[in-house]
Amino acid sequence: MKTSKFIKFAISVLLLNSLQLSAHAAGSVEFTNKAEVDVTVLSKDGKKETKRMPAKKVAPDGEVIYTTTFKNTIDKTISNIVITNPIPANMTYSGDSATGNNTEITYSVDGGKTYSPAEKLTVKGEDGKERPAQAGDFSHIRWVYKGDLATGKSSEVGFKAKVK
Repeated sequence: MKTSKFIKFAISVLLLNSLQLSAHAAGSVEFTNKAEVDVTVLSKDGKKETKRMPAKKVAPDGEVIYTTTFKNTIDKTISNIVITNPIPANMTYSGDSATGNNTEITYSVDGGKTYSPAEKLTVKGEDGKERPAQAGDFSHIRWVYKGDLATGKSSEVGFKAKVK
């Protein structure tokens, strides 16, 4: 039960602190965050199907799907939208799970100070030598929306992370 409370807290912290916006987009874009899990349920005809449900309690090694929806709320097209989400300390990024149509996705391994494509990141291993960064090394994900977002239009970005 102690783990579940901690995970609930971590999910809440991520949702409250997940967005760091470019100055240009602040106030022009409405953001909605969701933390969900895939759950197997029985349909009315008795078949198993997967449904996405809000993440209320997540057991160790469970996977949470984080989605940020962003919508242009002003009367002109906007550009230079940058969304940055931290990976909670008690979770590990699920490799290759970051998604976002029309975005450039980069990662940080230094607490959000610098960003690069995943294949260009390196970290020091336990032996002190540089090695390619792995999904578990990522501390943040950044999406740069390429192009313009028209008035009233929306898009979304997301990623998955597993509970340690």
